[in-house]
Amino acid sequence: MGMRRSPAPSSRNPRMSRSRRVAPPAESRLASRYATASMSDAFAMTLADDAPNDALTLARATLERPPGWFLALIRMRDAMVKPFGLKTATAMQDELAKSGTPHVAFFRILSTTPTEVLFGENDRHLDFQLSILIRPQAGSARREVVATTVVNCHNWLGKFYLALILPFHVLVVKANLARAGEQFGEKRDRA
Repeated sequence: MGMRRSPAPSSRNPRMSRSRRVAPPAESRLASRYATASMSDAFAMTLADDAPNDALTLARATLERPPGWFLALIRMRDAMVKPFGLKTATAMQDELAKSGTPHVAFFRILSTTPTEVLFGENDRHLDFQLSILIRPQAGSARREVVATTVVNCHNWLGKFYLALILPFHVLVVKANLARAGEQFGEKRDRA
């Protein structure tokens, strides 16, 4: 089962700049992992007033139908990591679908509440978790969606892998939030 693709937002696309780096949210169920994480970060985007108040709906808008350039990066990643025993995206998605495990794209759902979905994958090299959280926007009556990533490396291979993907991580997260913004972002974000 392959991942579907959507058009890539241009780096000059003003919608991509609507997401912003924020402190990892204290209200996330990932908060206890921040202090010991090998890497953690968070990015937020303001939601339109009529955006759903359901984190799973926003997670699907954020993670499904990745752009072609992201799929190319995933294929490169899979080719590089397969010899080292890391799971490929296709293998993860196929495994999740066959087992009936709840997932979005190739991300395993660990838990859901109306305001937060936790995704994750653990292997012998590293543990990865992603939170998609809806919260009130500080200093505003608006809401925002926050994508938080936490990675814990177990060994040198996990650290090496993290170093390889980190340069692309911010671009991928911002592009994912931009896709969600096309459906649910502030009205001024919608062209």
